[in-house]
Amino acid sequence: MAARWASFDCYGTLVDWDGGVSAQLERLFGAENVPRLLARYHEVEPVLQAEEPGRSYRDVLALSLEALADEEGVSLDGEVDALGRSLPSWPAFPEVRGALEELRARGWSIAVLSNTDPDFLEASLALVGVPVDLRIVASEIGSYKPARGHWDAFYAATEADPARHVHVGASLFHDVVPCAALGIPCVWIDRLGEGPDPRATRILRDLTPLADTLDELVP
Repeated sequence: MAARWASFDCYGTLVDWDGGVSAQLERLFGAENVPRLLARYHEVEPVLQAEEPGRSYRDVLALSLEALADEEGVSLDGEVDALGRSLPSWPAFPEVRGALEELRARGWSIAVLSNTDPDFLEASLALVGVPVDLRIVASEIGSYKPARGHWDAFYAATEADPARHVHVGASLFHDVVPCAALGIPCVWIDRLGEGPDPRATRILRDLTPLADTLDELVP
């Protein structure tokens, strides 16, 4: 029987992206500005990725932070790479390791489809501590989600049966919406309580019940 594949977004799904970005925004701009600037960052970054899909994620991080500083009239004083320097230490969510270990124990193959660079993803997956079978990163394929490039690269690399593949992601914009358009079942990890959304195949608040959910979708 063909392998069962679970593909994952990394940042926001496995690793605390909002927490990592917020810590640097607080350090550079002050705690009182973090909610507003984090929301603005979520707007700026996808624009830069879409403008030039071949950009490294390190450059996207720096340009996004620089754009915020320009809007705020703040000098970064040599801190333009603050996000890139700190990203390798951003922690995984506490339930992630156990959830992925359970998936592997049940025979699932795991891929990570990430809007990042190889060195960043390598550092983050080392913190997660669970081996994965495939990594696809934006800077190597010249495409950022929500464009379809990651999923095209996934199917080209794995020849996975679409009926035995489920994607898992925490972002409506980057994961749920493109999966719905491509006909790929998607489990939305709604960590922020934004749901419900009919485009998600299943909605979970974290990865704790993920193995049972995926076994239900692909017995």
